[in-house]
Amino acid sequence: MIPRDCKRLAEVDFPIAEVSRHAVREKKFPVPRGLPSTMHHWWARRPLASSRALLLGLLLPDPSDRMCPAGFKHGARELLLKMPGCDPGTSDESLKRALLRFIGDFADHKFATDHTYLDAGRALVAAAHGKNVAVVVDPFAGGGSIPLEALRVGCEAFASDLNPVACLILKVMLEEIPRHGPGLATKLAEAADEVREALKHELDNYHPEDQGGAVPIAYLWARTVRCDAPDCGAEIPLLRSFWLCRKRGRWKALRHQVLRCEGDSPVVDLEIFEPNSTTDVHGGTVVRAKATCLCCGAVLPPERVRSQLRGQQGGADPTLDDDGQRTGGARMIAVVTTQPGSRGRAYRTPTEDDYSAVARAQTQLAMLVEAWERIGDKRPCPVPDEPTPAGGGSGAGRAFSVQRYGMLQWGDLFTARQKLAYVLLCKHIRRLWQDDDTKPVAQLLALAMGKMVDFNCSLSQWRPSNEDIGHLFARQAIPISWDFVETDVTQGNYVGIERAVGHVCQVVANIARGVSLSGTSQLADASASPLADGSADVWFTDPPYYDAIPYSDLSDFFLVWLKRSIPGHPLLHDPFDPTNLLSPKEREAVQDETKTFRGRVKDRTFFEDAMGDAFAEGRRVLKDDGIASVVFAHKRTDGWEALLTGLIRGGWTVTGSWPIATESTTRLRARESAVLATSVHLVCRPRPADATVGDWARVLDELPQRVAKWMERLQGEGIRGADLVFACIGPALEIFSRYSSVETAEGAKVELPAYLERVWEVVGRTALAQVLGRDAAEASGGVGDLEADSRLTALFLWTHQVSDTPKEAGQSKPEGKEDANQGAARGLSLPFDVVRRFAQPMGIDLDHWTGHIISQAKGVVRLRPVVERRKELFGETSMGTVANAIEIDPMGGLQQSLFPDLDAQPLLVPRRGRALVRDRPELRGDPAANHTVLDRVHAAMLFQLGGHTTALRALIKAEQERGPDFMRLANALSALYPRGSQEKRLLDAMLLAAPK
Repeated sequence: MIPRDCKRLAEVDFPIAEVSRHAVREKKFPVPRGLPSTMHHWWARRPLASSRALLLGLLLPDPSDRMCPAGFKHGARELLLKMPGCDPGTSDESLKRALLRFIGDFADHKFATDHTYLDAGRALVAAAHGKNVAVVVDPFAGGGSIPLEALRVGCEAFASDLNPVACLILKVMLEEIPRHGPGLATKLAEAADEVREALKHELDNYHPEDQGGAVPIAYLWARTVRCDAPDCGAEIPLLRSFWLCRKRGRWKALRHQVLRCEGDSPVVDLEIFEPNSTTDVHGGTVVRAKATCLCCGAVLPPERVRSQLRGQQGGADPTLDDDGQRTGGARMIAVVTTQPGSRGRAYRTPTEDDYSAVARAQTQLAMLVEAWERIGDKRPCPVPDEPTPAGGGSGAGRAFSVQRYGMLQWGDLFTARQKLAYVLLCKHIRRLWQDDDTKPVAQLLALAMGKMVDFNCSLSQWRPSNEDIGHLFARQAIPISWDFVETDVTQGNYVGIERAVGHVCQVVANIARGVSLSGTSQLADASASPLADGSADVWFTDPPYYDAIPYSDLSDFFLVWLKRSIPGHPLLHDPFDPTNLLSPKEREAVQDETKTFRGRVKDRTFFEDAMGDAFAEGRRVLKDDGIASVVFAHKRTDGWEALLTGLIRGGWTVTGSWPIATESTTRLRARESAVLATSVHLVCRPRPADATVGDWARVLDELPQRVAKWMERLQGEGIRGADLVFACIGPALEIFSRYSSVETAEGAKVELPAYLERVWEVVGRTALAQVLGRDAAEASGGVGDLEADSRLTALFLWTHQVSDTPKEAGQSKPEGKEDANQGAARGLSLPFDVVRRFAQPMGIDLDHWTGHIISQAKGVVRLRPVVERRKELFGETSMGTVANAIEIDPMGGLQQSLFPDLDAQPLLVPRRGRALVRDRPELRGDPAANHTVLDRVHAAMLFQLGGHTTALRALIKAEQERGPDFMRLANALSALYPRGSQEKRLLDAMLLAAPK
């Protein structure tokens, strides 16, 4: 057994770079086969690689610790001698290095089912914990990565969650698959084949083949509204794009023509063609809910678009008359087909037969619902009639907009054919669920259906670049989709039964090969664990992030179908409110001010209290010599404060902090913003009951050294920017959290927010010391070696840097991705509260510089591109006029145009719309009264952009004679701007032109 006072590996060292490389690979496309994420969608799922590696770090002792058992060191040395690349040597330090090497290697997905590594990992854990099997507890288990990896390394796992969908995923992964083994995949495949054949027979009439034998595999639809313009009234198909296929050498698109008949509204006719260039293709008809009429050019405002779609219950279905003729509603714009025996996809325009098939599906669906109503069935309506989330407002509710478009019930998110297919599929899964022998298969098939509805609903979008379908939850929201794609779930081309079940079978086989023990899953509130006191060796969890993800509302999309496919399942209900037909909302630990709990609005205070209760409960169930880890990847500082407040209040001391890359920096949300690429894993211990009171002065004295040392270590691992900022909070908090409380010399208690303000200040000053020099870092309040705008720009760019993440060979560029130059043209952005945290301690007034070097809007601060400052720097006169004056008379032109002699009397220069006085120390920090060093660097960059080389050389020479500030700042900014950005290219070219 590990002695109580023995440090664990995760508290002293960790192979950050190696584990990050494997963790990021799990999030990149294509995702490795057999990962749980390919079985059923769950939001913010932790990578298996980082979960497995951190678990080993928590479970294994540090061989260099004097309390480390000799038996463990002997056993570990023998085990590691057999592992490739691990040399345990004869010293404690070499053994620790070998353990860290093993942890990094074992994080590789290919070793997750390799019994050489599995056996070694389990044996190491057994050597550390003796005869007692270590118990790992995760109270916010979600997608189950942490408890699954606990089983993989030979621990007992207890996983709980408040969400029914999460609990079903956990039960299948932790209990059913380990209990039944790889044979479960075979049983699932056999049952799925039978269901698919039966369903194909039932749905054939609604997806008929074409008259030449071609098989329709996807139907592309557009919602429609009517133009309100006088004398028009044309129908507007709501299209994001007219492209059908954008593969290299194979372009297909739609083009329109307006047909006008006397006495009738004009009609938009669509045909398929092969464009020669992108300019041949129309750009779309709807942007931000504003619809443009193709017939008259009138723009329908969002209010009218939403109003008309509300009248169509979202507009996912066409309105058809008794003869099957379309009279309104959704419009089919193209049909994607394949020809048996040939490769590739073909496109054709829809026919009357296509709409007739839809009419038959609508009729059949209506008959099924009518039959259910007539017999008074106690089961839920075959079509989900539970309400969709209201959305809107602040907090988590902002993720939903569908109710504004008339989708008031979950069934409104599907077309009639989609609903009919899922109603029939639920019938077949229920048959399996009623037999005890096939219950495990029924649960797996229900999860496979969840994958199908994710890719086949009226919010799934067609992707022309790959000729495939994007799933609904590309982001953590349920937004409107103007055009969408519908598929036949019995076909194997897209995510229907065949492909969804195939993914699930691979996951079953993968888990069964890597896990020998079964775990325990339970529907439970994290603040009321069913476990006894001191029952856990490790408490490891990834808690909710403030208001980042509304798990319960999002998961209801799946829950409504799961309840209909496996009715009466013990996990698929709200254990606290029998009248609630959806997932539990009241007790959920998120900030969502659209909801209440016991009459209390679920605001920030509610979230902090909920997290504090959960952390206190974790402290209760953990043994006194146990260890914990809390994962956090939120970019908002208030989210961090809420989490850390809960940790301190719950009785924890932070003893380690490891930022592990878990996100690709090429994903949509990462571009031009400070979304974290890493997840910070805080390592914690229970704070002793006899912890002393800390002295505020001593805590502050220790803080700078700790932060500087940690920043140096992490930068060596490739951690940059916002990732580095938040990773520094962990070691800083260790100083503060080791005490029962911290007090000033006067006896006043210091609260955590006040301490975190000091942490941000220290991080900012340390960063400035690195990029601008020690003098600039010491400057504050506009007094110092470099002005406030230089310090603000440097800190902004430093925070905006992204951590190094490995690039996979052959990785393709995502659709819509822009290069750094395009991003910089709009300006780089950071959350307002992140910038504020840095600026305030430095005496930098953000409002003072807004409109000059930054802009602010909707909680985001944008660093203005240098080209936006042209008029501000040169006034109404053109830059060319100023440059010509300098080129004719270099020194005189400089003084009279931009930079007056310091010994001269105040000289007025017409700039920024008013006269500006010369640069004087007492006016520093006032953007309306002087030229700063940053102004002069930007002016030089604009000279470089305009090709005014003579003026540029004269300016640089004058600045070099003035002092080192100009060149120091230019070099620092060149190192900080993103590669490929226009600003960096200008700075690099400018520096090359500088006289040596």
